[in-house]
Amino acid sequence: MSVNNVDRSNQATSKEQWKRNISLFLSSQTISLFGSSLVQYAIMWYITLNTKSGIMMTLYIICGFIPTFLLSPVAGVWADRYNRKWLIMLSDGMIAFATLILALLFLMGYEEAWLLFVMAAIRALGSGVQTPAVGAILPQIVPTDQLTKVNGINGSIQAVIMFVSPIVSAALLTVATIETIFFIDVVTAAIAILTLLLYFRIPTHQRDSSQKATGYFSDLKEGLAYIGRQAYLKSFFAFMAVFFVLMAPAAFLTPLQVTRTYGEEVWRLTAIEIAFSVGMMAGGGLIAAWGGFKNKVHTMTLATVLMGACTFLLGIVPVFWIYLAFMTLFGVAMPAFNTPTMTMIQEKVDESYLGRIFGVFSMISTSMMPIGMLIFGPIADAIAIEWLLIATGLLILILSIFLRRNQALLEAGKPTIQENAT
Repeated sequence: MSVNNVDRSNQATSKEQWKRNISLFLSSQTISLFGSSLVQYAIMWYITLNTKSGIMMTLYIICGFIPTFLLSPVAGVWADRYNRKWLIMLSDGMIAFATLILALLFLMGYEEAWLLFVMAAIRALGSGVQTPAVGAILPQIVPTDQLTKVNGINGSIQAVIMFVSPIVSAALLTVATIETIFFIDVVTAAIAILTLLLYFRIPTHQRDSSQKATGYFSDLKEGLAYIGRQAYLKSFFAFMAVFFVLMAPAAFLTPLQVTRTYGEEVWRLTAIEIAFSVGMMAGGGLIAAWGGFKNKVHTMTLATVLMGACTFLLGIVPVFWIYLAFMTLFGVAMPAFNTPTMTMIQEKVDESYLGRIFGVFSMISTSMMPIGMLIFGPIADAIAIEWLLIATGLLILILSIFLRRNQALLEAGKPTIQENAT
Protein backbone atom coordinates (compact mmCIF):
# COMPACT_ATOMS: atom_id res chain seq x y z
CA MET A 1 0.00 0.00 0.00
CA SER A 2 1.35 3.41 -0.93
CA VAL A 3 2.17 6.13 1.60
CA ASN A 4 -0.41 8.28 -0.19
CA ASN A 5 -3.14 5.77 0.61
CA VAL A 6 -2.02 5.48 4.24
CA ASP A 7 -2.29 9.26 4.57
CA ARG A 8 -5.69 9.19 2.92
CA SER A 9 -6.92 6.55 5.38
CA ASN A 10 -5.55 8.43 8.36
CA GLN A 11 -7.34 11.58 7.22
CA ALA A 12 -10.61 9.70 6.82
CA THR A 13 -10.42 7.88 10.14
CA SER A 14 -9.48 11.07 11.98
CA LYS A 15 -12.84 12.59 11.11
CA GLU A 16 -15.37 12.00 13.82
CA GLN A 17 -18.14 12.73 11.35
CA TRP A 18 -17.34 10.14 8.66
CA LYS A 19 -20.45 8.07 9.40
CA ARG A 20 -22.62 11.17 9.11
CA ASN A 21 -20.90 12.07 5.85
CA ILE A 22 -21.33 8.64 4.27
CA SER A 23 -24.95 8.49 5.43
CA LEU A 24 -25.66 11.84 3.77
CA PHE A 25 -23.81 10.86 0.60
CA LEU A 26 -25.47 7.46 0.21
CA SER A 27 -28.87 8.96 1.02
CA SER A 28 -28.50 11.60 -1.68
CA GLN A 29 -27.30 9.03 -4.20
CA THR A 30 -30.18 6.69 -3.33
CA ILE A 31 -32.77 9.43 -3.83
CA SER A 32 -31.22 10.49 -7.14
CA LEU A 33 -30.81 6.91 -8.40
CA PHE A 34 -34.41 6.06 -7.54
CA GLY A 35 -35.75 8.94 -9.64
CA SER A 36 -33.39 8.10 -12.50
CA SER A 37 -34.45 4.44 -12.43
CA LEU A 38 -38.13 5.39 -12.59
CA VAL A 39 -37.45 7.45 -15.72
CA GLN A 40 -35.27 4.76 -17.28
CA TYR A 41 -37.99 2.11 -17.00
CA ALA A 42 -40.73 4.56 -18.02
CA ILE A 43 -38.91 5.57 -21.22
CA MET A 44 -38.08 1.94 -22.07
CA TRP A 45 -41.69 0.85 -21.67
CA TYR A 46 -43.02 3.95 -23.46
CA ILE A 47 -40.88 3.15 -26.51
CA THR A 48 -41.84 -0.53 -26.35
CA LEU A 49 -45.58 0.11 -26.09
CA ASN A 50 -45.78 2.98 -28.57
CA THR A 51 -43.41 1.76 -31.29
CA LYS A 52 -43.28 -2.03 -30.80
CA SER A 53 -40.03 -1.78 -32.76
CA GLY A 54 -36.83 -3.67 -32.08
CA ILE A 55 -34.89 -1.08 -34.08
CA MET A 56 -36.21 1.74 -31.88
CA MET A 57 -35.23 -0.15 -28.73
CA THR A 58 -31.78 -0.79 -30.19
CA LEU A 59 -31.36 2.93 -30.93
CA TYR A 60 -32.41 3.73 -27.36
CA ILE A 61 -29.85 1.28 -25.95
CA ILE A 62 -27.10 2.68 -28.21
CA CYS A 63 -27.92 6.25 -27.14
CA GLY A 64 -27.72 5.06 -23.54
CA PHE A 65 -24.21 3.63 -23.62
CA ILE A 66 -22.11 5.26 -26.38
CA PRO A 67 -21.93 8.72 -24.67
CA THR A 68 -20.80 7.07 -21.41
CA PHE A 69 -18.18 5.06 -23.27
CA LEU A 70 -16.81 8.12 -25.10
CA LEU A 71 -16.88 10.49 -22.12
CA SER A 72 -15.60 8.17 -19.36
CA PRO A 73 -11.84 8.69 -19.98
CA VAL A 74 -12.21 12.49 -20.02
CA ALA A 75 -14.57 12.37 -17.03
CA GLY A 76 -11.91 10.40 -15.17
CA VAL A 77 -9.47 13.26 -15.77
CA TRP A 78 -12.09 15.71 -14.48
CA ALA A 79 -12.58 13.61 -11.33
CA ASP A 80 -8.85 13.91 -10.63
CA ARG A 81 -8.62 17.60 -11.55
CA TYR A 82 -11.75 19.11 -10.02
CA ASN A 83 -13.91 18.93 -6.93
CA ARG A 84 -15.68 15.55 -7.09
CA LYS A 85 -18.64 16.70 -5.02
CA TRP A 86 -19.35 19.49 -7.51
CA LEU A 87 -18.95 17.14 -10.47
CA ILE A 88 -21.61 14.87 -8.99
CA MET A 89 -23.96 17.78 -8.31
CA LEU A 90 -23.45 19.38 -11.73
CA SER A 91 -24.05 16.12 -13.59
CA ASP A 92 -27.21 15.51 -11.53
CA GLY A 93 -28.30 19.07 -12.27
CA MET A 94 -27.68 18.71 -16.01
CA ILE A 95 -29.77 15.52 -16.14
CA ALA A 96 -32.56 17.10 -14.06
CA PHE A 97 -32.69 20.21 -16.27
CA ALA A 98 -32.88 18.09 -19.43
CA THR A 99 -35.61 15.95 -17.84
CA LEU A 100 -37.57 19.09 -16.93
CA ILE A 101 -37.37 20.37 -20.52
CA LEU A 102 -38.51 16.96 -21.79
CA ALA A 103 -41.46 16.94 -19.38
CA LEU A 104 -42.55 20.40 -20.53
CA LEU A 105 -42.24 19.42 -24.21
CA PHE A 106 -44.37 16.32 -23.62
CA LEU A 107 -46.96 18.42 -21.79
CA MET A 108 -47.09 20.71 -24.84
CA GLY A 109 -47.77 17.71 -27.08
CA TYR A 110 -44.31 17.18 -28.58
CA GLU A 111 -44.22 13.43 -27.89
CA GLU A 112 -41.54 12.51 -30.39
CA ALA A 113 -39.38 9.38 -30.05
CA TRP A 114 -36.22 11.27 -30.99
CA LEU A 115 -36.63 13.41 -27.87
CA LEU A 116 -36.36 10.24 -25.77
CA PHE A 117 -33.18 9.25 -27.62
CA VAL A 118 -31.69 12.69 -26.90
CA MET A 119 -32.72 12.29 -23.26
CA ALA A 120 -31.06 8.87 -23.09
CA ALA A 121 -27.85 10.37 -24.49
CA ILE A 122 -27.87 13.26 -22.00
CA ARG A 123 -28.47 10.86 -19.10
CA ALA A 124 -25.59 8.71 -20.38
CA LEU A 125 -23.32 11.77 -20.45
CA GLY A 126 -24.27 12.55 -16.85
CA SER A 127 -23.62 8.95 -15.85
CA GLY A 128 -20.25 9.10 -17.58
CA VAL A 129 -19.28 12.07 -15.40
CA GLN A 130 -20.76 10.68 -12.19
CA THR A 131 -19.37 7.14 -12.22
CA PRO A 132 -15.64 8.02 -11.91
CA ALA A 133 -16.40 10.82 -9.43
CA VAL A 134 -18.52 8.61 -7.15
CA GLY A 135 -16.00 5.77 -7.24
CA ALA A 136 -13.14 8.15 -6.43
CA ILE A 137 -14.94 10.15 -3.71
CA LEU A 138 -15.74 7.24 -1.39
CA PRO A 139 -12.15 6.81 -0.12
CA GLN A 140 -12.20 10.51 0.81
CA ILE A 141 -15.15 9.84 3.13
CA VAL A 142 -14.65 6.30 4.42
CA PRO A 143 -11.78 4.84 6.48
CA THR A 144 -9.90 2.15 4.55
CA ASP A 145 -10.95 -0.65 6.91
CA GLN A 146 -14.63 0.23 6.35
CA LEU A 147 -14.61 0.42 2.54
CA THR A 148 -15.74 -3.18 2.00
CA LYS A 149 -18.67 -2.77 4.38
CA VAL A 150 -19.75 0.55 2.84
CA ASN A 151 -19.44 -0.77 -0.73
CA GLY A 152 -21.51 -3.79 0.31
CA ILE A 153 -24.21 -1.58 1.80
CA ASN A 154 -24.18 0.58 -1.33
CA GLY A 155 -24.59 -2.55 -3.45
CA SER A 156 -27.60 -3.63 -1.37
CA ILE A 157 -29.19 -0.19 -1.74
CA GLN A 158 -28.76 -0.33 -5.52
CA ALA A 159 -30.29 -3.84 -5.56
CA VAL A 160 -33.32 -2.59 -3.60
CA ILE A 161 -33.76 0.24 -6.12
CA MET A 162 -33.42 -2.25 -8.98
CA PHE A 163 -36.17 -4.32 -7.34
CA VAL A 164 -38.56 -1.49 -6.42
CA SER A 165 -38.22 1.01 -9.28
CA PRO A 166 -39.78 -1.07 -12.11
CA ILE A 167 -42.75 -1.89 -9.85
CA VAL A 168 -43.26 1.76 -8.88
CA SER A 169 -42.69 2.98 -12.43
CA ALA A 170 -45.25 0.51 -13.80
CA ALA A 171 -47.76 1.49 -11.11
CA LEU A 172 -47.30 5.19 -11.87
CA LEU A 173 -47.74 4.65 -15.61
CA THR A 174 -51.10 2.98 -14.97
CA VAL A 175 -52.49 5.93 -12.99
CA ALA A 176 -50.51 8.90 -14.37
CA THR A 177 -48.69 10.10 -17.47
CA ILE A 178 -45.01 9.72 -18.26
CA GLU A 179 -44.60 13.45 -17.62
CA THR A 180 -45.44 12.82 -13.95
CA ILE A 181 -42.49 10.44 -13.68
CA PHE A 182 -40.24 13.02 -15.35
CA PHE A 183 -41.26 15.61 -12.73
CA ILE A 184 -40.65 13.10 -9.91
CA ASP A 185 -37.10 12.63 -11.22
CA VAL A 186 -36.55 16.40 -11.23
CA VAL A 187 -37.70 16.61 -7.60
CA THR A 188 -35.53 13.69 -6.45
CA ALA A 189 -32.50 15.19 -8.22
CA ALA A 190 -33.14 18.57 -6.55
CA ILE A 191 -33.33 16.91 -3.11
CA ALA A 192 -30.09 15.01 -3.77
CA ILE A 193 -28.25 18.12 -4.97
CA LEU A 194 -29.42 20.25 -2.03
CA THR A 195 -28.43 17.51 0.43
CA LEU A 196 -24.88 17.49 -0.92
CA LEU A 197 -24.70 21.28 -1.22
CA LEU A 198 -25.98 22.18 2.24
CA TYR A 199 -24.92 19.32 4.50
CA PHE A 200 -22.12 17.29 2.89
CA ARG A 201 -18.61 18.48 3.76
CA ILE A 202 -15.36 16.86 2.65
CA PRO A 203 -11.84 18.24 2.21
CA THR A 204 -10.51 18.93 -1.27
CA HIS A 205 -8.67 15.93 -2.67
CA GLN A 206 -4.96 16.08 -3.42
CA ARG A 207 -4.89 16.88 -7.15
CA ASP A 208 -7.76 19.35 -6.93
CA SER A 209 -5.84 21.38 -4.34
CA SER A 210 -2.60 21.44 -6.33
CA GLN A 211 -1.64 24.23 -8.70
CA LYS A 212 -0.11 22.01 -11.36
CA ALA A 213 -1.51 22.89 -14.77
CA THR A 214 -1.40 20.27 -17.53
CA GLY A 215 -3.52 19.49 -20.56
CA TYR A 216 -6.36 16.97 -20.56
CA PHE A 217 -4.56 14.64 -22.94
CA SER A 218 -1.42 14.87 -20.83
CA ASP A 219 -3.44 13.85 -17.79
CA LEU A 220 -5.09 11.03 -19.72
CA LYS A 221 -1.74 9.83 -21.03
CA GLU A 222 -0.35 10.01 -17.50
CA GLY A 223 -3.24 7.87 -16.26
CA LEU A 224 -2.65 5.25 -18.96
CA ALA A 225 1.06 5.27 -18.10
CA TYR A 226 0.12 4.66 -14.46
CA ILE A 227 -1.89 1.60 -15.53
CA GLY A 228 1.10 0.42 -17.56
CA ARG A 229 3.33 0.63 -14.48
CA GLN A 230 0.94 -1.37 -12.30
CA ALA A 231 0.97 -5.06 -13.26
CA TYR A 232 -2.19 -5.78 -11.25
CA LEU A 233 -4.17 -3.08 -13.10
CA LYS A 234 -3.13 -4.43 -16.51
CA SER A 235 -4.20 -7.93 -15.46
CA PHE A 236 -7.39 -6.60 -13.85
CA PHE A 237 -8.58 -4.67 -16.90
CA ALA A 238 -7.74 -7.57 -19.24
CA PHE A 239 -9.75 -9.91 -17.01
CA MET A 240 -12.70 -7.52 -16.80
CA ALA A 241 -12.84 -7.01 -20.58
CA VAL A 242 -13.09 -10.76 -21.25
CA PHE A 243 -15.41 -11.30 -18.27
CA PHE A 244 -17.95 -8.68 -19.40
CA VAL A 245 -18.05 -10.11 -22.94
CA LEU A 246 -18.73 -13.61 -21.57
CA MET A 247 -21.43 -12.27 -19.24
CA ALA A 248 -23.50 -10.88 -22.13
CA PRO A 249 -25.67 -13.99 -22.75
CA ALA A 250 -26.60 -14.35 -19.07
CA ALA A 251 -27.27 -10.62 -18.76
CA PHE A 252 -29.29 -10.03 -21.94
CA LEU A 253 -30.45 -13.33 -23.44
CA THR A 254 -32.02 -15.07 -20.43
CA PRO A 255 -35.44 -13.33 -20.88
CA LEU A 256 -35.51 -14.56 -24.48
CA GLN A 257 -34.44 -18.02 -23.33
CA VAL A 258 -37.25 -18.14 -20.74
CA THR A 259 -39.79 -17.12 -23.39
CA ARG A 260 -38.59 -19.77 -25.82
CA THR A 261 -38.13 -22.60 -23.32
CA TYR A 262 -40.58 -22.16 -20.45
CA GLY A 263 -43.42 -20.06 -21.87
CA GLU A 264 -44.39 -16.56 -22.98
CA GLU A 265 -46.21 -15.56 -19.78
CA VAL A 266 -45.19 -12.13 -18.52
CA TRP A 267 -45.02 -13.36 -14.92
CA ARG A 268 -42.06 -15.57 -15.83
CA LEU A 269 -40.05 -12.57 -17.04
CA THR A 270 -41.01 -10.67 -13.90
CA ALA A 271 -40.01 -13.66 -11.76
CA ILE A 272 -36.45 -13.84 -13.09
CA GLU A 273 -35.95 -10.10 -12.49
CA ILE A 274 -37.29 -10.41 -8.94
CA ALA A 275 -35.16 -13.51 -8.25
CA PHE A 276 -32.00 -11.76 -9.41
CA SER A 277 -32.78 -8.58 -7.45
CA VAL A 278 -33.56 -10.52 -4.25
CA GLY A 279 -30.27 -12.37 -4.67
CA MET A 280 -28.39 -9.09 -5.08
CA MET A 281 -29.98 -7.65 -1.94
CA ALA A 282 -29.02 -10.76 0.02
CA GLY A 283 -25.51 -10.79 -1.46
CA GLY A 284 -24.92 -7.13 -0.63
CA GLY A 285 -26.03 -7.68 2.96
CA LEU A 286 -23.86 -10.79 3.22
CA ILE A 287 -20.70 -9.11 1.95
CA ALA A 288 -21.34 -6.05 4.17
CA ALA A 289 -21.64 -8.27 7.26
CA TRP A 290 -18.96 -10.85 6.38
CA GLY A 291 -16.47 -8.71 4.49
CA GLY A 292 -15.22 -11.57 2.35
CA PHE A 293 -11.92 -13.43 2.57
CA LYS A 294 -8.88 -11.51 3.76
CA ASN A 295 -7.54 -11.52 0.22
CA LYS A 296 -10.10 -9.72 -1.94
CA VAL A 297 -9.10 -11.66 -5.05
CA HIS A 298 -10.12 -14.89 -3.30
CA THR A 299 -13.60 -13.44 -2.79
CA MET A 300 -13.70 -12.29 -6.42
CA THR A 301 -12.63 -15.77 -7.53
CA LEU A 302 -15.36 -17.47 -5.49
CA ALA A 303 -17.96 -15.11 -6.95
CA THR A 304 -16.64 -15.73 -10.48
CA VAL A 305 -16.89 -19.50 -9.97
CA LEU A 306 -20.47 -19.10 -8.71
CA MET A 307 -21.44 -16.92 -11.69
CA GLY A 308 -19.79 -19.30 -14.14
CA ALA A 309 -21.51 -22.31 -12.56
CA CYS A 310 -24.89 -20.54 -12.50
CA THR A 311 -24.51 -19.50 -16.15
CA PHE A 312 -23.77 -23.12 -17.08
CA LEU A 313 -26.66 -24.47 -14.99
CA LEU A 314 -29.13 -21.93 -16.44
CA GLY A 315 -28.44 -23.66 -19.74
CA ILE A 316 -29.33 -27.17 -18.57
CA VAL A 317 -32.04 -26.99 -15.87
CA PRO A 318 -35.41 -28.36 -17.09
CA VAL A 319 -37.66 -26.94 -14.34
CA PHE A 320 -38.49 -23.23 -14.06
CA TRP A 321 -38.44 -22.96 -10.24
CA ILE A 322 -34.95 -24.51 -10.20
CA TYR A 323 -34.01 -21.96 -12.87
CA LEU A 324 -35.20 -19.20 -10.51
CA ALA A 325 -33.11 -20.65 -7.68
CA PHE A 326 -29.94 -20.44 -9.77
CA MET A 327 -30.89 -16.93 -10.92
CA THR A 328 -31.15 -15.94 -7.24
CA LEU A 329 -27.73 -17.47 -6.51
CA PHE A 330 -26.38 -15.55 -9.50
CA GLY A 331 -27.69 -12.37 -7.88
CA VAL A 332 -25.99 -13.24 -4.59
CA ALA A 333 -22.66 -13.67 -6.39
CA MET A 334 -22.84 -10.28 -8.14
CA PRO A 335 -22.17 -8.01 -5.10
CA ALA A 336 -19.70 -10.61 -3.81
CA PHE A 337 -17.73 -9.82 -6.97
CA ASN A 338 -18.39 -6.09 -7.32
CA THR A 339 -17.70 -5.10 -3.70
CA PRO A 340 -14.12 -6.44 -3.35
CA THR A 341 -13.41 -5.23 -6.89
CA MET A 342 -14.36 -1.64 -6.05
CA THR A 343 -12.64 -1.79 -2.67
CA MET A 344 -9.37 -3.09 -4.11
CA ILE A 345 -9.20 -0.23 -6.62
CA GLN A 346 -10.10 2.36 -3.97
CA GLU A 347 -7.44 1.05 -1.59
CA LYS A 348 -4.56 0.38 -3.97
CA VAL A 349 -4.71 3.19 -6.52
CA ASP A 350 -3.10 6.50 -5.59
CA GLU A 351 -5.77 9.10 -4.90
CA SER A 352 -4.50 11.43 -7.62
CA TYR A 353 -5.23 8.72 -10.24
CA LEU A 354 -8.50 7.31 -8.87
CA GLY A 355 -10.78 9.25 -11.21
CA ARG A 356 -8.88 8.23 -14.33
CA ILE A 357 -8.75 4.57 -13.26
CA PHE A 358 -12.50 4.53 -12.61
CA GLY A 359 -12.98 6.30 -15.96
CA VAL A 360 -11.19 3.47 -17.77
CA PHE A 361 -13.13 0.92 -15.71
CA SER A 362 -16.42 2.60 -16.67
CA MET A 363 -15.42 2.63 -20.34
CA ILE A 364 -14.71 -1.12 -20.25
CA SER A 365 -17.85 -2.00 -18.28
CA THR A 366 -20.15 -0.02 -20.60
CA SER A 367 -18.65 -1.28 -23.87
CA MET A 368 -17.77 -4.94 -23.41
CA MET A 369 -21.30 -6.30 -22.81
CA PRO A 370 -22.70 -4.59 -25.95
CA ILE A 371 -19.72 -6.02 -27.85
CA GLY A 372 -20.64 -9.40 -26.37
CA MET A 373 -24.18 -8.97 -27.67
CA LEU A 374 -22.85 -8.16 -31.16
CA ILE A 375 -21.12 -11.55 -30.99
CA PHE A 376 -23.74 -13.68 -29.24
CA GLY A 377 -26.97 -11.96 -30.33
CA PRO A 378 -26.91 -13.16 -33.96
CA ILE A 379 -25.76 -16.62 -32.83
CA ALA A 380 -28.80 -16.82 -30.53
CA ASP A 381 -31.03 -16.68 -33.62
CA ALA A 382 -29.20 -19.65 -35.14
CA ILE A 383 -28.80 -21.99 -32.15
CA ALA A 384 -30.47 -22.55 -28.78
CA ILE A 385 -29.55 -19.97 -26.15
CA GLU A 386 -28.92 -22.87 -23.76
CA TRP A 387 -25.79 -23.76 -25.72
CA LEU A 388 -24.50 -20.19 -25.41
CA LEU A 389 -25.04 -20.26 -21.63
CA ILE A 390 -23.30 -23.62 -21.31
CA ALA A 391 -20.32 -22.46 -23.39
CA THR A 392 -19.90 -19.05 -21.73
CA GLY A 393 -20.42 -20.60 -18.28
CA LEU A 394 -17.53 -23.00 -18.90
CA LEU A 395 -15.34 -20.17 -20.22
CA ILE A 396 -16.10 -18.05 -17.11
CA LEU A 397 -15.07 -21.01 -14.93
CA ILE A 398 -11.81 -21.27 -16.88
CA LEU A 399 -11.34 -17.50 -16.51
CA SER A 400 -11.61 -17.86 -12.72
CA ILE A 401 -8.43 -19.96 -12.81
CA PHE A 402 -6.58 -17.00 -14.33
CA LEU A 403 -7.90 -14.80 -11.54
CA ARG A 404 -6.85 -17.24 -8.81
CA ARG A 405 -3.35 -17.78 -10.20
CA ASN A 406 -2.40 -14.22 -11.16
CA GLN A 407 0.29 -13.23 -8.69
CA ALA A 408 0.03 -9.49 -9.32
CA LEU A 409 -3.69 -9.53 -8.55
CA LEU A 410 -3.23 -11.78 -5.52
CA GLU A 411 -0.66 -9.34 -4.14
CA ALA A 412 -3.00 -6.39 -4.76
CA GLY A 413 -5.85 -8.25 -3.05
CA LYS A 414 -4.02 -8.66 0.24
CA PRO A 415 -5.53 -6.78 3.20
CA THR A 416 -4.21 -3.33 4.06
CA ILE A 417 -2.52 -2.46 7.33
CA GLN A 418 -5.77 -0.98 8.66
CA GLU A 419 -7.77 -4.09 7.74
CA ASN A 420 -5.25 -6.35 9.46
CA ALA A 421 -5.59 -4.28 12.59
CA THR A 422 -9.37 -4.74 12.79
